[in-house]
Amino acid sequence: MWDKMLQAWKVKEVRNGLLFVLGVMVIFRIAAHIPLPGIDLVALRRFFEANQVLGMISLFSGGTISTFSVVSLAVAPYITASIIFQLLAMIIPKLEEIQKEGESGTRRINQWTRILTVPLAILQSFGLISILRTSQMQILTRTDPLHIATLICSVTAGTVFLMWLGELISEKKVGNGISLLIFAGIMANLPTAASRFLATYDSSQWMFVLMYAAVAIVTIVGVVFVNESQRNIPVQYARQVRGMGTLSGGVATHLPLKLTMAGVIPIIFAISMLLFPSVIAQFFAQARTEWLASAARWVLTALSNQGVYGGLYFLLVFAFTYFYTSVIFHPDKIAENLQKQGGFIPGIRPGKPTSDYLNVVINRLNLFGAAFLGSIAVLPLFVRGAGGSQMMAIGGTSLLIVVSVVIESIKQIEAQVTMRQYDAY
Repeated sequence: MWDKMLQAWKVKEVRNGLLFVLGVMVIFRIAAHIPLPGIDLVALRRFFEANQVLGMISLFSGGTISTFSVVSLAVAPYITASIIFQLLAMIIPKLEEIQKEGESGTRRINQWTRILTVPLAILQSFGLISILRTSQMQILTRTDPLHIATLICSVTAGTVFLMWLGELISEKKVGNGISLLIFAGIMANLPTAASRFLATYDSSQWMFVLMYAAVAIVTIVGVVFVNESQRNIPVQYARQVRGMGTLSGGVATHLPLKLTMAGVIPIIFAISMLLFPSVIAQFFAQARTEWLASAARWVLTALSNQGVYGGLYFLLVFAFTYFYTSVIFHPDKIAENLQKQGGFIPGIRPGKPTSDYLNVVINRLNLFGAAFLGSIAVLPLFVRGAGGSQMMAIGGTSLLIVVSVVIESIKQIEAQVTMRQYDAY
């Protein structure tokens, strides 16, 4: 591993890309500590510590909400916009056709996603500010319309700024920009969580520490194993006569199908979908209409139950794994391309039978991959139920995201190094 890192560092383009990403992360963390005016930060921290749902949002954003900085929402509106367009592509044929146009279609949808991010950021920032205004802790020291509008514009601009930084990172081809920003936010909480744990640790917690360490090791090993696992489908290319009687083809190769094609995306989608009703319920918990306030409190009570939360979390991760795989993997297109190139799977007829076969294989792979991702995501909930600790500040979901993002970045860096080695020859 260290040899590969040394090789990557010696390549000028890769080294510059890594330094650029490091610089962007420093800028992100600086922005995360620039609070907006008119906020009582002490009352704000107490409010987030007392609120389990908003505390989880703060953790996922890297603590930017708990300080109410200019990048309070982080990249959450952009992720929500991405989910909306991918859901719409499943039900609107026109969008599905645009998705299949290749790079040009991807650029169009990405542009629409950026545009949708702005109103979503305005809506989410307004909702967050409304929650703080209804709090009994007097978090907002100013509530006049001009100040509220200033806060909304500042938070929205911060989200657009991070979205731009994420796309700049992606262009360097050393990892996915949005994922790396989430990674930076999660890792930023680690020193604080460790110091809090050490300050409150006593000898009676040693069993829980061992349990957490075991869960962390199982998660890391499991994620690496599953990310590297793949099913190789044998493919044979028929021999063809080209030009002046020249024979070509006749090559035996394979089509690799990863066990978890969706990667860490189902986890991010599931968190976004699970937090959405909680945030809405927080907004209406103090409503004057009794039935609306009761319904909001019921939602909050249900989602604070570890069993209900864990069950919904598992089901959402499971469903999004199948959903996102169907978005990025198209058996019909693969079967069509194989047939055009004279390739076939031994024992399977070209065309629709090949497509059906690939569909069956990927569904079986997804069954295990989705179950694994869901299990890893909810496993720390059971550990926390056994004892609870500040160490859970980087739980199974966070650990899963961190490991997956690191693996994805390493693979992109290795691909760049390998490509430049070929270019040298």
